[in-house]
Parts: sequence; C-alpha cells; structure tokens
Amino acid sequence: MSRIGKKPVEIPQGIQVEVKEGVIRVKGSKGELNYTFPESIKVSVADSKIIVERSSDTKVDRALHGLARSLISNMITGVSHGYTKVLEIKGVGYRAQVKGNKLVITLGYSQPVEYELPKGITTTVDDKQTTITLNGIDKQMLGQIAANIKKLRPPDVYKGKGVRYAGERIKLKAGKTGKK
Repeated sequence: MSRIGKKPVEIPQGIQVEVKEGVIRVKGSKGELNYTFPESIKVSVADSKIIVERSSDTKVDRALHGLARSLISNMITGVSHGYTKVLEIKGVGYRAQVKGNKLVITLGYSQPVEYELPKGITTTVDDKQTTITLNGIDKQMLGQIAANIKKLRPPDVYKGKGVRYAGERIKLKAGKTGKK
C-alpha cells in the first residue's frame, strides 16, 4: 500500500471539492483547478476529507495511487495559499522588468528576451531588477515556467552568470591556468 496514497487529504474551510466522472474540481479563494484522475483510481469525499483508493495492486496502479493523492493535495494547497517561485539573475547588465503580461529580460543577448506569461501566473520584479518572483495556484505550471525562464540563460559554471533559483548554489569550475 502506498504510504502517501493511504493518507486522506484534509479539506480546509472555504474550499469546495466536487468529484464527477473521473474529474476532481477544487475551488478556493485563489481560483479553481481540475484534475482528471486515472480510471484505476477511485476518489471520494467524506467528512471534509478526500480519500484516494486504487482498484488493483499492480505496479502501475501503486505508482498512480500516490501520484493522484499528491496532485490533489497540491491542488488544495494551491487554491487556498498559492505557490511562489523566486529566480535570481546574476551578471553585469542582466536585468528583468514586467510589461503587462510579459516578462522582458536582458541577458546579454543582442536583444532583450520577451517571455509571455500564461493566464494564472503573476510576476513581480524587485527594485534592483535582479529578482523575479512568480506566483500561481498550479504548482506544475509554475515550476515549468520557472524552468523555462532559467533555460533562457542557465548559470555559467565558470563565471556564475545567468538565471538561477533563489538559494541555488553553483559550484564554479577553475579556469585555465596561464603559461609560466
């Protein structure tokens, strides 16, 4: 039995959960999320708890059991509190700014890079224009957007310049030594 899948998901006050025809719909103060769970997984709501069960004991169903429970738990957290990802920009002349629903980032290329933010994701940039804060209710989409922004200029292993997650440490390599 999946240890994570066995645990029921608590439904906080003010969150509405509806299960219909293989789809769970979670609605809260921050927004609404849907998840279509696999046919082999059974989801039910009882006593302000969501219970996730599986139909068989195959390896695939065991894996999907814990996955479905985790995704539903993330949905509950997302619509009640939301998620935040913070990116840091390191490098001379590297900066970011928000223009409408676009993130305009100068990363040492000949032109600034414009990244269109999807609906549901908001962003702010600090006064120094070197810290990007992404906010949203969908954990998976937020992580994918942060990874896409980081991929525009990944941290260089020799100088440390580029876009990185907040708190991420880059181990710098030693450069070539000159002739003596």
